[in-house]
Amino acid sequence: MSHLNKQVIVALLFIAGIGSFISGQFIISTVLFAGAAIYSNIVIRATLNS
Repeated sequence: MSHLNKQVIVALLFIAGIGSFISGQFIISTVLFAGAAIYSNIVIRATLNS
């Protein structure tokens, strides 16, 4: 997967989290923010190791 695709996935998770937070779905937004953070850290570590 290219670096651009990974950034797009993180951005979509983040935007979906913001949308969920605004609409009052706090549990879903928390899961989406956590997913974005974890996936972002995995991508950064993979980039640093290679």
